[in-house]
Amino acid sequence: NFKVEDIVSDNVQAVKNKYEIPQKLASCHTAIINGYVVEGHVPADDIKTLIKTKPDVVGITVPGMPTGTPGMEMGGKKETYQVISFGKNKQMQVFNTYKAD
Repeated sequence: NFKVEDIVSDNVQAVKNKYEIPQKLASCHTAIINGYVVEGHVPADDIKTLIKTKPDVVGITVPGMPTGTPGMEMGGKKETYQVISFGKNKQMQVFNTYKAD
């Protein structure tokens, strides 16, 4: 139930630089939701938690493109992955962990 405005860019790195997304946390998609950066294939429930709890972070990310994340489903195959929060001072913290079945 998110309202989406899709902005296509030939320079996605400029967007990542603008929002200071650390290179090691980068992925393929960048969204700004209620002022937070959401990078990569982050599950909707984590985005809802971010918006509800309003932590003092820049945003959350799923680095890379792990199999089994939303949009990266490959049958029943799933990798263990983490959703990472990050702040302006490059601090990082595990926001959520998803275990492979």
